[in-house]
Amino acid sequence: MIPQKNQFSKANDWDEPEEEVYRVLSKEEMAALQASNAVKHPPLSPWRILAAQVVVTVLSMVIWSIFGGAVGVSLYTQSAFLGGLISVLPSALFLIRLELAKSMQILNPGNYLAALVSGEFIKIVVTLMLFIGIAYWVPGVLWVPLLVTYVLALKCVWLAWLWR
Repeated sequence: MIPQKNQFSKANDWDEPEEEVYRVLSKEEMAALQASNAVKHPPLSPWRILAAQVVVTVLSMVIWSIFGGAVGVSLYTQSAFLGGLISVLPSALFLIRLELAKSMQILNPGNYLAALVSGEFIKIVVTLMLFIGIAYWVPGVLWVPLLVTYVLALKCVWLAWLWR
């Protein structure tokens, strides 16, 4: 309904909607629900995604090597490797940070959230440092293979939807 000029809504429009009824599950019902969800949606290891990033990086290096010279490792291949490294290394550090948080004796939601946030901060800082370091200290890097491989390796997370 489109409000008209100088027309106010009725008092009933502002009343709170009826409350939803929540059912409290017993311990047995909750265990059965968790077991059925575990069968339907098995947990996916983040290390598999990291391994997929490595595989995509290697495939990208092979494809980019076609554009290089016939002898040795070309600059295209090196640039593709650096792009994959920029994606894989920060992700590995992030996962190591989360694994360290899981191994702590006192694991509560606050500590795990702190580990998640600090791990993401580490990941962002390391990614920026790698990009800046490569820009300054790697002469003649080819940015197209580097960025294409970087983006492809980042998108490996989307493969997790196919694995479920």
